[in-house]
Amino acid sequence: MSDTPTATRPTNAWALPALAALLLTAAALVALRLMGRVWWCACAGLSPWTSDIWSRHCSQHLFDPYTLSHISHGLLFFIGMEMLARLLPPPAAARFTMPLRFIFAVALEAGWELLENTPMVIERYRSVTISLDYNGDSVLNSLGDILACATGFLIAMRLGMRPALMLFAAFEIITLFWIRDNLTLNIVMLLYPIDTIRQWQTPATLR
Repeated sequence: MSDTPTATRPTNAWALPALAALLLTAAALVALRLMGRVWWCACAGLSPWTSDIWSRHCSQHLFDPYTLSHISHGLLFFIGMEMLARLLPPPAAARFTMPLRFIFAVALEAGWELLENTPMVIERYRSVTISLDYNGDSVLNSLGDILACATGFLIAMRLGMRPALMLFAAFEIITLFWIRDNLTLNIVMLLYPIDTIRQWQTPATLR
């Protein structure tokens, strides 16, 4: 993997992709509201941040500790699509432009927000992870998650593949010690829950 940041196109090449990303985000937020998601935390306080992942505030404000995981989504989407571009034949790789990849990254994140807030996935979180009181994201929180992913992609675009991978690893370590959770553990616990990990993640007062 190269440390050299990927070259970008002129700013005007981003006008339509940026508009497409905004429309995708808006469509996802409308869909989430139609799915029954609340606009923001039921606590009525419109604070943009909460640090307590073990309370009803988690996933209800604009940002929370899991925001770092959504930045990581963007980092990984960039890395994955950059690796894919290197495997494509030159004509196809040339059409797989960075603005197009950005649209795909936002679309993937928006799609995940919709899937994450389906009854099936909500119940999965509640039954096998530390998110015991999870009832889905607020619309505001989903907006923050999509913005975080887009930010992660743009950061990776500027840094290049190897620094982006190092930043992802740093985020994983930070959140592991901060909240005893990270993107890797979240995926593991969703797909193959391990009770020992869940016990370690849960504060003694909540067991």
